[in-house]
Amino acid sequence: MSDFLELFRARADAGADSVLRMPFDRFMALALYDPELGYYRRDRKRVGRGEGTDFFTASTSGPVFGELICAAAEKLLREQDAGADLRDYVFVEIGAEPGGGVLAGVAHPFARASTIRVGEAVAGNAALTGKCVVFSNELFDAQPFRRFVFRGGAWRELGVALDARAGALIETELPAIDGAPPLPPAPMPGGWHLDLPLAASALAREIAAQPWSGLFLACDYGKSWRELLETTPAGTARAYHRHTQSNDLLAHPGEQDLTCHICWDWLAEALAENGFSPPRVESQEAFFVRHAGKYLENAFAEDAACAAGAGSRKRSLMQLLHPAHMGQKFQALHGFRTARV
Repeated sequence: MSDFLELFRARADAGADSVLRMPFDRFMALALYDPELGYYRRDRKRVGRGEGTDFFTASTSGPVFGELICAAAEKLLREQDAGADLRDYVFVEIGAEPGGGVLAGVAHPFARASTIRVGEAVAGNAALTGKCVVFSNELFDAQPFRRFVFRGGAWRELGVALDARAGALIETELPAIDGAPPLPPAPMPGGWHLDLPLAASALAREIAAQPWSGLFLACDYGKSWRELLETTPAGTARAYHRHTQSNDLLAHPGEQDLTCHICWDWLAEALAENGFSPPRVESQEAFFVRHAGKYLENAFAEDAACAAGAGSRKRSLMQLLHPAHMGQKFQALHGFRTARV
């Protein structure tokens, strides 16, 4: 914590009142992505069910998730690119954890599987050229977001300040709102929070702007713009530390995950603006049932016929598909772009 406070002191802005502060998205960028102290840049295992991990994702289910993604991508490509030779496509995963990837250990029909790790540039990356399947799992929810609260008849931006007396970070209201985030013009109830994933939308545009064609597929959790406005009065920001969800976003800077729901409408707009066919959002359950149905049919049939080892794959499938688990909590956004002439 002391090292991070020193980093904060060096990067924060001093106002007329001499208080050191910064907008929440800048704090989050430091806490997650600083090259030395950032949560996602530390050399440690974050994902899984073992000791010292903080959360688990669909990839924790092992090769089953990769097999489902592979089956769904193959079906979508054949629907969009008639007569496609899948060996012409490169599977590119953005934001994969170190030492892994969703297709690690999974037999696939693509030319090869490639990864763009956290901290590697997207713009100009040689992997994002030619025919691709561009995939991500919980990439966009981990991008820095801005926080706003409606108080005293107006929107106010929330940031992070250093309490010099206590030697601790505290939430604060910023003196002014810079930029023009899409805040609703109508008055909201007092205390209404909005956590706006603007960096996630910018990242989607950056990915879509690269010179590649093919399938974009992102698995994540989010809501529509209308849902964010109408159903989340406390906002959607939260922290994860040692498998415990918390609203204390400042408790363990650099040592806990920070996240908020993404806005699917904004990501879909980013794709549409860059020449993708109308993007579609589906629940994870519906996506896999609709686009990996043959894989599921064969998997359940094989498990029913084989007692040995059958239970673990079935448990993984239920974790990924059941509405009470990841089936409805996560969604999938997909769109296709033909080669540019």
